[in-house]
Amino acid sequence: MATPNRTVLLVLQGENSNPGRIEPLLRERGWEPKRCRPKIGDPLDAPESLAGAVVFGGPMSANDDDKLSFIGDELRWIDRLLAAGTPFFGVCLGAQLMARALGARVAPHEQGHMEIGYWPIEPTEAGHGVIDSLRMVYHWHGEGFTLPAGAELLAKGDTFPHQAMRFGPRAYGVQFHPEVTRDILCLWSTEASEHLKRPGAQPYTEQIACCDQYDQVMARWTGHFMDLWLGTAP
Repeated sequence: MATPNRTVLLVLQGENSNPGRIEPLLRERGWEPKRCRPKIGDPLDAPESLAGAVVFGGPMSANDDDKLSFIGDELRWIDRLLAAGTPFFGVCLGAQLMARALGARVAPHEQGHMEIGYWPIEPTEAGHGVIDSLRMVYHWHGEGFTLPAGAELLAKGDTFPHQAMRFGPRAYGVQFHPEVTRDILCLWSTEASEHLKRPGAQPYTEQIACCDQYDQVMARWTGHFMDLWLGTAP
């Protein structure tokens, strides 16, 4: 009898990027997360060899395939994943890459606004049962996506209206960052502090206060979402 495949590929966009709480949550559920960094030449596993894939965020744009070869590679690979029906979860840039792979548009906010810090989302009718009671989530992005044809909108927001989507039964994308822990929040706010001066960015002290208030809710939701998305490994 063949051994069930348990590998979930974690696609990270930088040399030192961190999958945060998602990696241990997968391990707790019996999956085998495997880190992959296409930017430094790591190969993207064949879709049929994977139990699932998570594509994380990064400072680049989903439109950078003309100047960053690994972004083009990821776009083509995500298209293959979706066609194969491999469970997919796109986080921020990962969701924007998913949107582009499905033919939608990714672009900055028209007034140059960003979403940095904790901002509210609202589940749509289709999103109940996925988004549940999640309302305040951590963001760090300046671009958004239009809703691809055939995708369902699961959550909406004020500055960027499309916050979460589902395509088919097992492919999801979210604009927010469920993987972010307090340590990651502190690191990003230090290493990219210049972005905290842009419109739509929460002050660092407010981010920390919101983290203390909302992080446990985010952690619980992320665990529940992993169960919904992948179930428990055999």
